[in-house]
Amino acid sequence: MKTRDCYAVIFSSRQSSDTEGYDDMAQRMKELAAQQPGYLGIEATRDSNGFGITISYWKSQEAIRAWKANAEHLIAQKNGRERWYASYNLRVCHVEYEYSHPATGEAP
Repeated sequence: MKTRDCYAVIFSSRQSSDTEGYDDMAQRMKELAAQQPGYLGIEATRDSNGFGITISYWKSQEAIRAWKANAEHLIAQKNGRERWYASYNLRVCHVEYEYSHPATGEAP
């Protein structure tokens, strides 16, 4: 994934004890995000203590705002605040450049 000159939405979270339905919703959100104009990709991880980081990449801030306002995504956000997350933090950053280890086939 080439992410030069794009935006990264960094979502770090700590899950609550109520995780029923979370995995299905998370998978649906990944699939739905991938269908949105301006979507470039996603990276996510969660440890055994419930701490997770998801980074999604977008072409523009307008694309990010449209994704945030997506009706199905709004339902997931509400469930996250009310049920699935004990806490979370969201950051939007501009990615000016990236580089990779040569083994990935991508050069700086």
